[in-house]
Amino acid sequence: MAAQLTIDGFEKSVETDPVPPPGLGAALRALWLDARGDWAAAHAAVQSEGGRDAAWVHAYLHRKEGDEANAGYWYARAGRGAAAGALDRERREIARQLLAAAE
Repeated sequence: MAAQLTIDGFEKSVETDPVPPPGLGAALRALWLDARGDWAAAHAAVQSEGGRDAAWVHAYLHRKEGDEANAGYWYARAGRGAAAGALDRERREIARQLLAAAE
């Protein structure tokens, strides 16, 4: 299902659905949970996951938490430079890229 989900559909589901859409991988599920205000569940969703996508979301979550050093570690694990700017914009961009990659 995630392959058919657009960024607009993803964000609408955050606003209207009580649970994440079926078929989301851990990274997208974590972004969905975070957008719903459940940072702890989002962190748990990616904490034990391997791979660059989960590391990227993990980095974003630690940046949101204010732990820049830990975020930097996870951005490096994801093969990305540390982000700056609005957190909501970063979350949306990560989701957009992950959804596009799932197509």
